Amino acid sequence: MRLKYALLAATLIAGASGVALAQRAATYDLTQLPEVKGKVAQYLLTPRGGVDGLLLADGTEVYVAPRLSTQLVFAVKPGDAVTIHGLKARAIPMVMGASVTNDATGATVAGGPRGPHAAMTQYEATGVVKAQLHSPRGDVDGVLLQDGTLVRLPPPEAQKFAAELTPGKSVFVQGFGYEGALGKIIAARALGADKDHTQPVAGPRMPGPGGHMWGHRPMMGGHGPMMGGPAAPQQQ
Repeated sequence: MRLKYALLAATLIAGASGVALAQRAATYDLTQLPEVKGKVAQYLLTPRGGVDGLLLADGTEVYVAPRLSTQLVFAVKPGDAVTIHGLKARAIPMVMGASVTNDATGATVAGGPRGPHAAMTQYEATGVVKAQLHSPRGDVDGVLLQDGTLVRLPPPEAQKFAAELTPGKSVFVQGFGYEGALGKIIAARALGADKDHTQPVAGPRMPGPGGHMWGHRPMMGGHGPMMGGPAAPQQQ
């Protein structure tokens, strides 16, 4: 009997938490924000394997809070037509998404718990640069290879390797990251035109107790000052 009531209490608490999240997301009318429509080409990933956005077929980068990772992959798949409401970048095709809606099903992602992160593994890849990727501030912080592999590195290092990261160039990269059903991403630790001509990529220390990575972006929804959350710590 005690176990029965304990399970009932846990269910009620979980339900109340879900209602609170839904109410908080519904407090603001996100449809008032600028609207962007497009077709999903692939997910954008953090080096730990979490989804932090979408790449649309027209090259638009759409970033959302990493805590929406689980909900986003259930609501939206590559090939789906979507409507995004959020803040558009001035000079590049990029959107800080506040909500993402699947046009066919009507499913909307605008709030939710943190998604799980996979353990990081060492990877290497060779490929042709298809497009450059950007941080929410508009700085180049990675590239998309022709085979769909995402490569990330700190913006200062992206400037250093600007010649190698030009679309159409062949590049070799070594680093840590994730590969799975959602895609492949490498946080670069060495990069060059080929395996015999690489240079080290400087960056924050890799994840560990208290460690941070450039793959974790200050986003909306409590991950930064834009939505009233605490300011993101400055990385050294």
